[in-house]
Amino acid sequence: MKSCLSLIFVFLFSLPVFAQNPDINLLKNIHSNRNTHLDPLFENFSHYTYPVSAAVPVGLLAAGLIKKDITLQRQGLSSGIALITSLGISYGLKKIVDRPRPAATYTFIHPPIVETDPSFPSGHTTAAFSAATSLSLSVKKWYVVVPAYLWAGTVAYSRLHLGVHYPTDVLAGAVIGAGTAWAGHCINRWLQKKR
Repeated sequence: MKSCLSLIFVFLFSLPVFAQNPDINLLKNIHSNRNTHLDPLFENFSHYTYPVSAAVPVGLLAAGLIKKDITLQRQGLSSGIALITSLGISYGLKKIVDRPRPAATYTFIHPPIVETDPSFPSGHTTAAFSAATSLSLSVKKWYVVVPAYLWAGTVAYSRLHLGVHYPTDVLAGAVIGAGTAWAGHCINRWLQKKR
């Protein structure tokens, strides 16, 4: 029994080491082999992530007010609450996990921008996927859904291209953002049915 518990203990504490290697290897492959001429483009994607993400709930709410569409107004409010909630979760996890940025740990990562807050999860990716998911659930048209997720995916890739996040940071941000938006949408629908 003791040997079994020892084996489990060793396995659990070695997981971060095993997970870290593929994580940094993928980041190194993307960042080191990037086309540096595209750095300004991806910097802009990162720079405008938060304003564009905030524009989604504001736009849905404004469209609902203009059209006097209560459902669209609720979707705008739900989208705004989901965005704020997802960013709150992301911020809390950053403080709890306190993972250093890749450049602070690995000398072969040379980001063109400097970010000093903790790395896990990616707040930019969280915001982008929260906005894309909220918009996609509110306007279920392929010509809205496809560009929304292409934009969110590009934001996520930009964080790797620039070398400011690990792939697991980006993945966690996407899950938090999309999951929070989806949960907000489900709660909104449930509340509407109760009325």
